[in-house]
Amino acid sequence: MEGFWEFFWFIFVCFAFVAYLTVLFQIITDLFRDRESSGWVKAIWVLLLFVIPFLSPLVYVIVKGDGMAKRSMAAAQQVKQAQDTYIRDLAGQSPAQQISDAKALLDSGTITDTEFQAIKTKTLT
Repeated sequence: MEGFWEFFWFIFVCFAFVAYLTVLFQIITDLFRDRESSGWVKAIWVLLLFVIPFLSPLVYVIVKGDGMAKRSMAAAQQVKQAQDTYIRDLAGQSPAQQISDAKALLDSGTITDTEFQAIKTKTLT
């Protein structure tokens, strides 16, 4: 029975360590994204993250959690925009070309006006 609890404790410690590393990397990534903080403030935060390993991430998330979420959302939107641009460029058709193709389909009666408007809206966003 003792082996089971040792194994359980090992799994728990491994999980906690991975969770801590994940939080630590998220905070360090956020520090690099933060354009409002000076380099000295960032250096102090990094130092605190390693000197006081369990308290400083908690304080950071409390103090800068809202900004952290906004910066993360902005980074995700930039990635999505770059990905959409890449896919559009890879497809080889500009939005104007897609709309003109859809207009030709509308004129030939292949699609309805509602479908044309949906394609046009999707292309322009």
